[in-house]
Amino acid sequence: MPLAIGTPAPDFTLYDQNAVQVSLSDLAGHNSLIVFIPFPFTGHCDNEGCAIRDGLGGLESLDAKVVVITDHAVPVNAKWATENGFDFPVLSDFWPHGVTTQAYDAFNNMLGAANRVTYVLDADGIIRDVIATESLGIPREYELYGQALAAL
Repeated sequence: MPLAIGTPAPDFTLYDQNAVQVSLSDLAGHNSLIVFIPFPFTGHCDNEGCAIRDGLGGLESLDAKVVVITDHAVPVNAKWATENGFDFPVLSDFWPHGVTTQAYDAFNNMLGAANRVTYVLDADGIIRDVIATESLGIPREYELYGQALAAL
């Protein structure tokens, strides 16, 4: 069950694909998408990441910053980001395993990976929308990101 709309997003500090620390506070002052991805190098995850890559300019025009969080190690995320040309931060919640993903109620205990959950935050870090699917086999609809951000 995702976190409730209207609540502050939990704080985090994680390493991106370039081993640079990124925190929730780095998103402050901007609308944001926190996108949890279960398995890099798989069809739906690759497609979702590439949709964000291809639409990043449109998201940024809505004053949005985007971070993707996986429960995989930095080198895995680095290879995935490089192979797909991702210019947005791909954050590693590998160790301690899934702590941030769990704080966002996005952790799938059966698989040890994230569920497909995206949190839409306003400039103050308050959750304003949640975009999720019922199954890991169902990708999120990219268009919903722009709609949610435009509503802020």
